[in-house]
Amino acid sequence: MRTLITTAFVSLDGVVEAPGGEPGYRNSGWTFKDVEFLPEAYELKGREQEEAGALLLGRVSYQAFSPVWPGMAEFAGYKAMPKYVVSTTLGEDELEPAWGETTILRSLDEVAALKETEGGPIIVHGSAALNRALSDAGLIDRYHLLVFPLLLGAGKRLFSQTDKDAQKLALVEYAAYGNGIQKQVFDVVR
Repeated sequence: MRTLITTAFVSLDGVVEAPGGEPGYRNSGWTFKDVEFLPEAYELKGREQEEAGALLLGRVSYQAFSPVWPGMAEFAGYKAMPKYVVSTTLGEDELEPAWGETTILRSLDEVAALKETEGGPIIVHGSAALNRALSDAGLIDRYHLLVFPLLLGAGKRLFSQTDKDAQKLALVEYAAYGNGIQKQVFDVVR
């Protein structure tokens, strides 16, 4: 069984919307504006590309990343690996051919079936709505979080607000950096 890992830049109050400058959010680009850049705080991001066996995205994140990431040296590792997009509306003709092999999954059941296949970890970038649905369905195995010392107020949240039983997490890796960012890696305890 493959491990499904959610990776996110998240504010202290749980917002994950538009960390890199995506349009439409009043605090867009919050990871660059208010926090000093320290390369060591992002080591986890490079490691994720090296260890991942597949990339999983929701439709909105796929449509934001697919025109940009294929040409970026920082994301070269993702170009070669299989990509999966969870969407009930995206058509095959809307896939970005320059980004390599991409498969559309139409349901969370198909995500669960993907987890049953052989291969390296499946990493989820962005995709706030998908992450909440994956969490509610019990499909996330690990969280890779870079928590920024910011309170953003309104915005898309990483964590579901569904009324459900408590989910225990085990902290397996952590670090704090001079710019206030905290790395928190949690395994979901089942």
